[in-house]
Amino acid sequence: MSNRLTDNRVDQFLDALASSAPAPGGGSVAALSGALGAALVSMVCNLTVGKTKYAHVQDDIAALLAQSEALRHKLTDLLEADVQAFTGVSTAYKMPRSTDEEKLARSDAIQQALKAATVVPMDVAEACIQVLDLCMPVAEKGNVNAVSDAGVAALMAEAALRSAALNVIININAIKDESFSGQMRERLNSLLAGKPELKDQIYDVVVEKL
Repeated sequence: MSNRLTDNRVDQFLDALASSAPAPGGGSVAALSGALGAALVSMVCNLTVGKTKYAHVQDDIAALLAQSEALRHKLTDLLEADVQAFTGVSTAYKMPRSTDEEKLARSDAIQQALKAATVVPMDVAEACIQVLDLCMPVAEKGNVNAVSDAGVAALMAEAALRSAALNVIININAIKDESFSGQMRERLNSLLAGKPELKDQIYDVVVEKL
């Protein structure tokens, strides 16, 4: 297998995911789900670009396509970053702890690794919100024959957001720095606010067009 998970075949990724290896795990799946949502947004846009019926929205669709493609690549990179971050946590927990000095060094390393492993899924969450925000205009303006794909994109993006949130929460619950944990929790709560409702609104728009 390649060192980059995203360079491997789907079955290889799934085999690695199903194994007892600590990574990839839920954080990687969250990033991948967001990337899949972004790819579906791009798909709808690409099925709309150049169509005479949608000539009046070509500029809007082109702008949406540029955003969705940037997010697709960003989330793909974040998948790899999540693997590295979680590997760092796993490595820190395996550090020796025979002496007081080793225990202190191990504890410090774990805390630093947990902070790094919190930042990545938070970035995933933010990117997934951006994907979700693209789904409504794509559902409203994109090729109606692909509107169901816009709906699936919204479902994937919101699920990815909530999945990333779980990975943030599990890490901050183990972090001793209460100031850091509090800031991350407040930031996460702000990101999550209203997103299930937005997903439902997009879903309803899509269903009406089917």
